[in-house]
Amino acid sequence: MKRLTISLALAGLAGCSTTVSDTPPDQSAAPAPPGAMACNADPAQYHIGHDATQAIGAAILRDSGARTLRWGPPRGAWTMDYRQDRVNVRYDEAMKITGITCG
Repeated sequence: MKRLTISLALAGLAGCSTTVSDTPPDQSAAPAPPGAMACNADPAQYHIGHDATQAIGAAILRDSGARTLRWGPPRGAWTMDYRQDRVNVRYDEAMKITGITCG
């Protein structure tokens, strides 16, 4: 019984082993380069003062070239992580856009 338990434990650990290869990984499966969908908030600045709606959010994404949009509600806290493919849109209590930045 003890041998069976040890054998099963070793078999489970065998699945955790890794091998080292001298050949590079397949480049066709590589993720897109970091600048592929970089945000540029300048073209979207004219949306400041507009209502914070889904349609305006889509327009800001399109204008900025960003991949994702993060809405910032009044007095809302944000994480400080920086993502070059994200546009940040802050709005006030009246649902008016007050700022558009990247990150």
